[in-house]
Amino acid sequence: MRNPPGKNLGNDFTGDQPMQGPATELPTNSTYSLKTKKTMTVKLLIVDDHEIIRTGLHAMFSGTDFEIAAEATTAAEALAEVEKATPDAVLMDIRMEGGDGLNALGRLKLDHPDLPIVLFSAYDNPTYIARAVALGASGYVLKNATRDRLLAALKTAAAGESAWTREELRRVTGALATPRLSQDIEVPLTQRESEVLRQMALGLTNKEIAKMLGISYETVKEHVQHILRKIGVSDRTQAAVWAVRKNLV
Repeated sequence: MRNPPGKNLGNDFTGDQPMQGPATELPTNSTYSLKTKKTMTVKLLIVDDHEIIRTGLHAMFSGTDFEIAAEATTAAEALAEVEKATPDAVLMDIRMEGGDGLNALGRLKLDHPDLPIVLFSAYDNPTYIARAVALGASGYVLKNATRDRLLAALKTAAAGESAWTREELRRVTGALATPRLSQDIEVPLTQRESEVLRQMALGLTNKEIAKMLGISYETVKEHVQHILRKIGVSDRTQAAVWAVRKNLV
């Protein structure tokens, strides 16, 4: 059945234009996109542990086609609010005290594969971006982006389309296309190497991993080198994608 004619939700604002066609296999006929096109009001779930961010978003969305239907401050609250508030789209932080937003993304996509989820982060981290693409996020917007960029990304995502920019995808294309990542090969990582890899996939630096695991910075560097060699990748971003596909994070 053809969708009724309506306002083009993806091009109302200026700013970075998303690439044509989906970057991942995002359905364009989902119940979420149909509902958005009919009502023209997008119900949002905001997930961020900083009150000042949530307050600012309320002011930003005032007078727009967006309505904040619910808020959450932790990953667990986000999972519950999706069931209760039935939002049309989710705008979610990554590094929160109450849990990793990327892990929440993965869990939400298992139960709600058609739900558009845009990551909203202060960290321009290629590891985060690669994990977000691999887990099926609709887009990734930095917290220092313009208002127009955020609104355009959300409108595009709510329409069931990809809000990823060419530049974002270019940065992680190599990691996602690495042949070794698609091979089902068992890699004999030690327990400590697995722990280090999980922290790498969460986007932590070597210094942060050393503090988290209570080991020296030099020891972490050595583990990282062993991990990259064993799994057959050349950098941390590729290692993060490998960890996601092996369900290590």
